[in-house]
Amino acid sequence: MKTQLAMVIDASRCWDCKACMAACKTANKVPEGQWRNWIKSVDLDLVEPGGGRLIFQPGNCMHCSEPLCIKACPTGATYRNEADGTVLINRELCIGCGQCLPACPYGARFRHAELRVADKCDFCAERRAAGLEPACVATCPTKARAFGNLADPESEVARLLKRNESVQLVQAKSPTDPNIRYLGNPGRTDWPVEAQMPSAFGFWKNVAGPVVKIFVGFSALGFGAMLAKQLFLPDHPEEDRQPEEKRHE
Repeated sequence: MKTQLAMVIDASRCWDCKACMAACKTANKVPEGQWRNWIKSVDLDLVEPGGGRLIFQPGNCMHCSEPLCIKACPTGATYRNEADGTVLINRELCIGCGQCLPACPYGARFRHAELRVADKCDFCAERRAAGLEPACVATCPTKARAFGNLADPESEVARLLKRNESVQLVQAKSPTDPNIRYLGNPGRTDWPVEAQMPSAFGFWKNVAGPVVKIFVGFSALGFGAMLAKQLFLPDHPEEDRQPEEKRHE
């Protein structure tokens, strides 16, 4: 892979101003009460006794090199872009089943309250297409976040990792090789949870998934996916509501 987009975060620079969260919400039209990114507040005493200060740990979808969410998706709506290494969601293929949500160790996914499809950070794909940085990176007043091509040794992210020790947040039972790296001490690293992979949806993965893709390929674009949503999803599934505390731990 010639390109691997990644983010390097220096938690020691974060003030918890939440400018990154506000910018992301505006740029990506995220519904009220839902978030594509977050800032976790961690008491340093929990990490280094006697530290006496807080660490604020920014985060978002880790755009993993081994994404478990892809394995959990029954229709192929979640996929890894081989051109730049990002993990993306094709909304026309997504049936909103929610199987990918618990498959993410980081809780980075949610069901979009208005569109009723899976949603998450995509490194601001629309902004990148216009030659701009992700909104959270451009907005951060302390430059706690850096963004670029990890495969390019001359990129800012590659230089930062070469000069500094870094940490990946990895759940031991659900290794994903995340492409968000933290410099120095990021605070608590044990909060990712073990991924919950679906079993009942094996049929969808092997049979219905290709059928949905065929439907989407016809002129009645998305008809198959929309039909599946109406047949198999309740009007107000509980997963539609992303817990507020999940975004602000």
